[in-house]
Amino acid sequence: MISTSKSSTRSLRALSAAAAVALVLTACGSSTDDPADGADASSTPAGISLPVTPVTTTLVNPGAEPRAALSPSLSGEQSVQLVTRSTVTQQINDEAIQDFSTPELTLPLTAAAPTSDDNREVALRIGTATSADQRLTEALAPADGSEAGLTFTDTGAVAALQITPADGAQDSARAAIEQALNQAVYRSISFPDTDVGVGAVWTVEQQVISGLTLNQKTTATLRSVDGDRVTVDIRIDQTPESTTLALPDDTGQLAIDSYTMTGTGTLEIDLTKPLPVSGNVMVSGNQQYSDPGGTTVLRQDISDTLQWTTL
Repeated sequence: MISTSKSSTRSLRALSAAAAVALVLTACGSSTDDPADGADASSTPAGISLPVTPVTTTLVNPGAEPRAALSPSLSGEQSVQLVTRSTVTQQINDEAIQDFSTPELTLPLTAAAPTSDDNREVALRIGTATSADQRLTEALAPADGSEAGLTFTDTGAVAALQITPADGAQDSARAAIEQALNQAVYRSISFPDTDVGVGAVWTVEQQVISGLTLNQKTTATLRSVDGDRVTVDIRIDQTPESTTLALPDDTGQLAIDSYTMTGTGTLEIDLTKPLPVSGNVMVSGNQQYSDPGGTTVLRQDISDTLQWTTL
């Protein structure tokens, strides 16, 4: 345990960068260090497979008549652009504010639907990614042609993410791509397994696991239906499962004094395609952590944004 204010401050300083990375991933999705649902992330020289925590979907309001099932039936190919950005600032006591933000990343994706109804695996090809950070853009160049895969359930929930970086892809590029795809996975939506109409409301609950385990609840409202196109408004609320945050290497723990993380967005989905055809989601909040004695305080402000557009 951390026993003095001086040692607490040193531990918090050492934790600073690690906490920023871990908590950004917590806001965005599971990291490879903490596989979901107790399962180990499996890796090969070619890539890594990341389990995704299962979802529980609950219908709150079936909506207006006429009603029908929102059943994904994937076919053909789809080209979209995913843009993500995470902003993280933090402060220890009255020290200078530190910025651990990640620059905006633009990721062109081509998705190939499964070739049979029994197969729920979607193959993704990653095009030439770019960033607001020129150095990251240069690092991303060799990652052109990287591949990924998404495994879906019958109701459209993502069950697994697999990433296979191109030969020569740099570590910074791999990490940026992984974070962006994780963010997309945990900002997606699945559907009820019953008929619904415009105005329908349902919730999707799952755990988000990284440096901190969060219970995430997404409330979805069906705004419109036009053939296979549906528009869904979403609200995201995250709450920590525990009242403490464990420090790396068993060096102690911090009390979670306060934790707020909420967001809203709208996704337009074609039920014949695996990825949203358009949409924006923003989640933001602030947290405060303290050592057991309450003499050292770590404050964080986090926001992440995601945008989908069809190419």
